[in-house]
Amino acid sequence: MANRKPLIDDDGEVRELARADFRRFKPFSSLSKDVREKLLSVRRRGPQKMPTKERITIRLSEEVLVPFRDSGDGWQTRMDAALADWLKTHSPKTGKRRPRRLAGV
Repeated sequence: MANRKPLIDDDGEVRELARADFRRFKPFSSLSKDVREKLLSVRRRGPQKMPTKERITIRLSEEVLVPFRDSGDGWQTRMDAALADWLKTHSPKTGKRRPRRLAGV
């Protein structure tokens, strides 16, 4: 085992794998539950081609934040949608409800 070649060279390229390499591989199911969960939770994402949202810091009350977080993955997107929906009927400057516009007027 001491004479094993590294799988990745100095340039970061993976070398061609030999039969001996494949014999050392383990099935995913043979890993411990903790390791499997950690590997499944790793998600990599490249940079956005065109950022559509801005990262901010905001302080929210627990009564607002906890229900959104408890709703599971995608809670920030749902919170964004709820705020966008609120803006359809309210003024962001005053927080007051905008008057309804009559159709055809």
